[in-house]
Amino acid sequence: MKVRVERLTKHFGRTRAVDGISFGFESGQIVGFVGPNGAGKTTTLRILATLEEPTAGDAFVDGRSVTQYPEEIRREIGFVPDEMPIYADTTVVEYLDFFARAFGLSGRRRTAAIENVVEFTNLGDLRDKTLNALSRGMRQRVSLARALVHDPSLLLLDEPASGLDPRARIELRELLRQLAERGRTIFISSHILTELTEMCASVVIIEKGRLVESGKVHEVARRSAGGRSFAVRPVERLDDLVRFLLEWPTARNARAAGREARVELEGDDRDAAALLAELIRRGFSIAEFRPLQAGLEDVFLSVTKGDVQ
Repeated sequence: MKVRVERLTKHFGRTRAVDGISFGFESGQIVGFVGPNGAGKTTTLRILATLEEPTAGDAFVDGRSVTQYPEEIRREIGFVPDEMPIYADTTVVEYLDFFARAFGLSGRRRTAAIENVVEFTNLGDLRDKTLNALSRGMRQRVSLARALVHDPSLLLLDEPASGLDPRARIELRELLRQLAERGRTIFISSHILTELTEMCASVVIIEKGRLVESGKVHEVARRSAGGRSFAVRPVERLDDLVRFLLEWPTARNARAAGREARVELEGDDRDAAALLAELIRRGFSIAEFRPLQAGLEDVFLSVTKGDVQ
């Protein structure tokens, strides 16, 4: 399941919600979609889900255009909006059954599909409850089950963890990991960047409708930082160590953080090794010298300006 977005543009009146963005990702990944409020994330997801038509540009799922072949695309994707519509008198199983029928499932195949998603999302005890009787976390589980009932290859999720309590977020995160392990491709927008860091291999970052960065998280982090960060924990003389690091030729900055120093270095592994060798030669007793992986919060803050439309 390969997704490709090419010069995608969407205007609402004079507002360019999406402004010529291009990116792509391969199957079997969880890809984070990050940007400030009003950046154009929901509009992009709705175009991919064939719920909006672009003003210009296009998006492709396994080489098929979402504008030219929307019916075919819908069979390959499952869309989880940030808020599930509530049908007060509808039970969980009735809700899932309706969408299974809408996707053309019938007879034993439909029954099996519903039972599979109910089991996977752990909704068995809630199957006969009405939707308006469920907590937000449980409704998000139902929304995910509905998106999975026709066995799509690509999942599009728009702020699925918004408003969930910590336990519900952890449970949702585990479900998404299991889906990725089963070969699903997941494109997920979220403001909870620490959780995306734990899940995502790749990221797409937009601001004011424009693409800012995209690619593997560690590659984007390296590009945005202009180098790599290391933690250096000395046995003693932390203040002396920080002063030394601040004067090191390839160090961009250095600071104390608890019992260790954090330093951002330009260059490659040889430059890091040269620093460690020089520290030991200068008489510093180094208990630990390790690279730090930048999280999405660090990347997001370094590449965006906080602009909104």
